[in-house]
Amino acid sequence: MDNSKMGFNAGQAKGQTQEKSNQMMDKASNTAQSARDSMQETGQQMKAKAQGAADAVKNATGMNK
Repeated sequence: MDNSKMGFNAGQAKGQTQEKSNQMMDKASNTAQSARDSMQETGQQMKAKAQGAADAVKNATGMNK
């Protein structure tokens, strides 16, 4: 095997490693974004439930008039 062939193979392996690394970073980024979206949605649901509970208390005590 001559040096140019070895250099080509090394370069090809490096390129494949970088591509895999980029794919893993993209997956990690997508996973993080999905988690943020899910947490935001959960927060909004909790806020809506708390507001509903507060309204129910106001209605029950007659403060909502």
